Amino acid sequence: MDQTKELVKSIIKGLQEKKGKNIVTVDLTKISGAICEYMVIGEGNTPTQVSALSDSVWDFARKESQEKPLSVDGYQHAHWIGMDYGTVLVHIFVPEQRQFYNLENLWADSKVNIIPDID
Repeated sequence: MDQTKELVKSIIKGLQEKKGKNIVTVDLTKISGAICEYMVIGEGNTPTQVSALSDSVWDFARKESQEKPLSVDGYQHAHWIGMDYGTVLVHIFVPEQRQFYNLENLWADSKVNIIPDID
């Protein structure tokens, strides 16, 4: 399977491991000039959970895909943590920030896949 798709699966597992909610993938492979191939967007209820989700994504991507992010931003306040894996961007929000920025709708012409929550 494609290395980028494997990375996306690892990222999703990392989010699900720490009970991340409302996870979606945005497929940008057909969008000319897109900054990445995929975005994975999820949320945690509190900044503490957002930080834990970021740590879990890091661990799963490293173990399963042998990938480390090129950069991580937002960890200090943890209302929105962005992780750049080159071909995949990960956005982890608290609900209020996610609703405000509404990234899924910025890429409305792309394919958005909803990942079911694991309870």
